[in-house]
Amino acid sequence: MRVLSGTQPSASHLHLGNYFGALRQYLALQGQHEALYFIADYHSMNGVRDAGERRRNTLAVALDYLACGLDPERAILFRQSDLPEVCELAWMLSTLTPMGLLERAVAYKDKLAQGQSADHGLFAYPVLMAADILLYRADLVPVGQDQKQHIEMTRDMAARFNRVYGAEVLKIPEPYILEEVAVVPGTDGRKMSKSYGNVIAMFAPAAEIKRAVMGIKTDSTPVEAPKDVKTPLFQLWALFASPAEREETFARAQRGGLGYGELKQDLLARLLAHFEPMRQRREALAKKPDEVEDVLASGAARARAIAAPVLAAAREAAGLGGPRSASPRR
Repeated sequence: MRVLSGTQPSASHLHLGNYFGALRQYLALQGQHEALYFIADYHSMNGVRDAGERRRNTLAVALDYLACGLDPERAILFRQSDLPEVCELAWMLSTLTPMGLLERAVAYKDKLAQGQSADHGLFAYPVLMAADILLYRADLVPVGQDQKQHIEMTRDMAARFNRVYGAEVLKIPEPYILEEVAVVPGTDGRKMSKSYGNVIAMFAPAAEIKRAVMGIKTDSTPVEAPKDVKTPLFQLWALFASPAEREETFARAQRGGLGYGELKQDLLARLLAHFEPMRQRREALAKKPDEVEDVLASGAARARAIAAPVLAAAREAAGLGGPRSASPRR
């Protein structure tokens, strides 16, 4: 099975939501399937408008993935824009995608509600996402429940292309719903997201991490009073605790006698310890940017070997360019 996922370089560091919500699971898949992971710098153009910032963020995502355990020998890591072929396929798909399908996209409505401008790139985001998936003939696309709609849209676009041009060129992908994905709360209680400004970046400077942890929203319940353990602070702390530790600490909190300050200090210590080995690997890799670029270049070459016959077959089916015989292969 071929698995594909992408991450936008919209921040200088990935955060706990990225790590516990997806990255750990994605990296586990590299040992079970043929895995492709791309850094979605084209997609980032909807929010990041500075070239230098985009390049820094792209390198940061590559460093984060490699530090967290991505193995370039087992998985393909590449930069989306190193294969501009994806834009050509996106255009082909856009000529067949009904406006109504895009207007129903929940993610688009959410972005508008958050104040993002209604640019065409944001509106057409699902088409480029579909091209990302279809160009590499992905079998499975790991997503959370909130992103399942995008995969359904991708399936619709692929089926329509195949039907219109009378050829089974594009593989219909399946969503791979990560049932055990943690919904990581942010410091304000909402889902952790850079757009909300409520993140804890796992490789940020220690002082910045401390400020974020100490700023986790809590109520005014005194130390001696019972606590509600279904709150953001306890949920974040539980990510770093064993089942036995969770049981003991939750029982203590519900009896009363555990203060929020004590739990925040313990969370901070656990968080820093958990990521310290990865932080050290990341710092070492950051001193060798040419080696990271080599990984991305090699990944792009491997990805292109998969993508080229798919795009050639799509062009042939659609009557683009000179006639030639082409068929996608795995």
